[in-house]
Parts: sequence; structure tokens; C-alpha cells
Amino acid sequence: MLIILLMVLLVLIVLYLLAIMPRMVHRADVKPFLGRLYAHRGLYDNKTDAPENSMKAFAKAVEAGYGIELDIQFTKDEEIVVFHDGNLKRVCGVDKKVCEFTYEELQQFKLCNSEETIPKFSEVLALIDGQVPLIVEYKSEDTSTKLFEMGDAMLRQYKGLYCVESFNPLLSYWYRRHNKDVLRGVLSDSYVKENITVLPKAAYFPLHHLLLNFLAKPDFIAYHHIYHKDLSRVLCQKLFRAPAVAWTIQSQEDLEARARDFDIFIFDSFIPR
Repeated sequence: MLIILLMVLLVLIVLYLLAIMPRMVHRADVKPFLGRLYAHRGLYDNKTDAPENSMKAFAKAVEAGYGIELDIQFTKDEEIVVFHDGNLKRVCGVDKKVCEFTYEELQQFKLCNSEETIPKFSEVLALIDGQVPLIVEYKSEDTSTKLFEMGDAMLRQYKGLYCVESFNPLLSYWYRRHNKDVLRGVLSDSYVKENITVLPKAAYFPLHHLLLNFLAKPDFIAYHHIYHKDLSRVLCQKLFRAPAVAWTIQSQEDLEARARDFDIFIFDSFIPR
């Protein structure tokens, strides 16, 4: 009986490791992204004229020499815009979703009481113009791949350095099939501890523990830095040698504390020394 239990345990361990295994062969090159800090949603301050995901915040990040992390999603008329939340309330004071408005309709809303408005992805790419590396997060919570297809088409025309990521592992799977040379990543978090309830609770267990990596085959894992000890994250980095991206570092102390736990750092709310 003991031997059978040990064999069952061994099989479960092997299956777990296979489930979380990232891309192991023909990985995209991460080296150009190393050695640089990434400004979360641009170099922003929501109390100034350069709020998050605004053209001014991106211009400030470029001027300071930081890489940039930004978020893209669809409008009602399927324009790709740069905006983080699905809902406009926190940033624009309107309790409706971005996808309920056309791009032109969205221009009536200001970002955090500034004069800045929600920019098109194409405008942001033209502004950055390859001057600093980009981490492009696709905001997608369903099984549609149209945002991936249209975003990828735009990025194929972009001459600068970029990688892609999403909390939705379908993005990495899509890039695996359609543009495998692009550096791709999966974002994760401790969803239950963070009280995230957009999806049914049962869905968060495999997402939190990276159990869909066997399909997504990401090149890197981007993880909420306060959960840096989570087993699947550690195994992906230490055992499988997948680069680890920390989000979002919000103090110099945290940046220094996590220096040995991650390879790439996304920051906001302070200026790193």
C-alpha cells in the first residue's frame, strides 16, 4: 500500500511540474529587456497633469529612460486604446465600461481631472517610437482572440522592442500558435487573498498556481511581488529558468528587498534610486 501511495504521489508531482512548465525550447530572447526598470502605466502621478496611461506619462518615462508597461483594450467600435480598468469610474469618474463607448465618445472624459484623454494605442506607439522597451498588457477576460489579432497586427509594424503579457493565459497560447518569436508572459496573483471576484472562485486556483502553463507555454512569469514565495512561481524561475517579472514595486525598500527574487521590475508611486 505504501508503495502504491508513493507512486501516486510521484505521478501527481510529475503532472504538476508538467502543468506549470513554461516554454523550454526556442525561447524568445529576454536579454534586451534586462537591466532596466519599467514605469507602470508610464511615469505617472494621478494628482498631476501626467496621470496613468496618458501621453504625458509616457513622454516622461521616455525622457527619464525607463521602459514602459501599459494596458490595451477595445472600445465599442473596436479601436484599441490604452487604459487599465475595465470601468471608467476610478480614473474618469463615470461608472460605465470602456467598451460601452466609441473612441470619439471617450474623448469627452478626462484622466484624473487633468487635461489628458484616453489615447489610442497607435498614438502611444508613435510617441515611444522604439526609444525604450515596452511591456504590453492585453486586457482580456473572455475567450475572444480579436484583440490579440489586432494588437499583434499593429505591433508587427512597430520597429521598437516589446513583449506581451496578460492575466488571460489564452494570450500566450495565441502567440504560441501565431507569432511564437515574440517574448510572451503570463501574469498572476493570489486572487483569493486579493478578493478578486470577476470570475468564479474555482477559476482562480489554476490561474494563481500557473497550472495552465502547459497550454500557454509563456517565456516569463509576471507576479504580484508580495507573493514572491508562491511555489509555482519559484519553480518556474528557479527550476525551469523562466525570467520573473515583479509587479508592482511601490517603494525603494521593496525594490531592494525583491532584488534576488525577480529579474525584471515594474514600478510606480516613487522614483527609483
